[in-house]
Amino acid sequence: MVDSISLEVFKNLLISVAEEMGVSLCRTAYSPNIKERRDYSCAVFDSKARMVAQAAHIPVHLGSMPASVHAALEGFDLEPGDMVILNDPYLGGTHLPDITVVSPVYDPTDAAQLIGFVANRGHHADIGGMTPGSLPLSQELYQEGIIIPPLKLASRGALNEELIQLICRNSRTPEERKGDLAAQIAATKTGEQRLQDICRKYGPDTLAEHTEALLDYSERMTRTVIQSLPDGVYSFKDFMDDDGLSDQPLVINCTASIKGDSIVFDFEGTAPQTVGCINAPLAVAQSAALYTIRCITGPAAPANEGCMRAITVDAPLGCLVNPTPQHGVAGGNVETSQRIVDVLFGCMAQALPDIIPAASQGSMNNILVGGHNPLTNSPYVYYETIAGGMGARPTKDGLSGVHTHMTNTLNTPIEALEFQFPFRVNRYAIRRGTGGAGKFAGGNGLIRDLLFLTQAKATILSERRRFAPYGLNGGSEGTKGENALLKGGVEEVSLNGKATFDVTPGDILSIRTAGGGGWGQMST
Repeated sequence: MVDSISLEVFKNLLISVAEEMGVSLCRTAYSPNIKERRDYSCAVFDSKARMVAQAAHIPVHLGSMPASVHAALEGFDLEPGDMVILNDPYLGGTHLPDITVVSPVYDPTDAAQLIGFVANRGHHADIGGMTPGSLPLSQELYQEGIIIPPLKLASRGALNEELIQLICRNSRTPEERKGDLAAQIAATKTGEQRLQDICRKYGPDTLAEHTEALLDYSERMTRTVIQSLPDGVYSFKDFMDDDGLSDQPLVINCTASIKGDSIVFDFEGTAPQTVGCINAPLAVAQSAALYTIRCITGPAAPANEGCMRAITVDAPLGCLVNPTPQHGVAGGNVETSQRIVDVLFGCMAQALPDIIPAASQGSMNNILVGGHNPLTNSPYVYYETIAGGMGARPTKDGLSGVHTHMTNTLNTPIEALEFQFPFRVNRYAIRRGTGGAGKFAGGNGLIRDLLFLTQAKATILSERRRFAPYGLNGGSEGTKGENALLKGGVEEVSLNGKATFDVTPGDILSIRTAGGGGWGQMST
């Protein structure tokens, strides 16, 4: 029998499984990107492959992970001890560096009874491709790294060592890849054991009964909140700066239609898919939609797939947020996802003018550097996303120097960065005065200056260098971001928002992130 108390108990039990998977992944990973920045996500699924619980990890990962799990299950009859690995963006993935591992979980007392699945996704700092870090200014998916369709990583507990070797051989940092994959495998096993512990204590029928109830409860709570919103049709558009290969801006347009207890996000009018790498698979747009509604519903509704039952995402096939294979998507997951959220918030601000905040910095400011480390006599790849200003809120200022919306990572501590890589952090500071003015001010961006000690190749994938984060209700725009290269530490050369370039010892790369928009008119 399901009552309010037992439902809350099972909600937290299942969340704890996902959280413990995350702890295992973080503590056993090799790369700074996972163990320091925590660029990973974990989730639990029921026997019908519906996401029933997630840890508070990366929004863009978690909202899209159900599509990966469904893709992983097609064509396989999974047995105890099996694992499936994949990263194909057109089969439920996001972009190639994000590798997902999925495993079935069976009743510990009855190996024939499936009770659920566990999955985790980790961002690997390099999986091949044109440039170090595997987020190149590409023209097609094949240039971005190794593509992994759903494949058996393990069969009845026996690892596919040849497959692991193949993946690692296609990376510039194979030992790091091997270590991070081992961490993902360990996290999967942790999740399997903990879900079996729950089943052992309460029984498979009780577990199934409560997972079903949790999905239904999330749906009811989400529909209740949507029903409280004013019915109507709300449209908004914003622009991507460019695709990295031309200077042509690209529009993202959305119409949100609220009727009763459901909402439809229609991306008709969005720019066509582009040659550059900023196309976003439909799963990313769905993830952004889920995140947006979750921000409105708050923590009352458990974060699971039931929330999506009230949400429909329509996007024309062949547009920027629903491209056809095999268009490049390296930047779609990290940059286009942020602009989708800006557009969806712009729609919802018309229905909820006193609740929705102004635009945040709208970029993950991806920095990728690769080369040879003379201290270790081995190749290295550095990947970082840099925080910026949060949009001002209707009741308070935006926060400064934080990650917002579709990302939720930490920075790499300076000590860890300088220990691992042949460069130094010359400056790491709040970029004062960059938040938009208003009754409440937007948060300030950051300045991060990297001094290179050796020759290397660097890539920047960033946004909000041409189109500033918008303010709301009379608030001002946030200050746009800037990228610059100081040759020899002196001569400043302006860089585009998306660029690949060589650096030499003594050069300084300066990333100056955008501030958030202001909210409300300043009192006179």
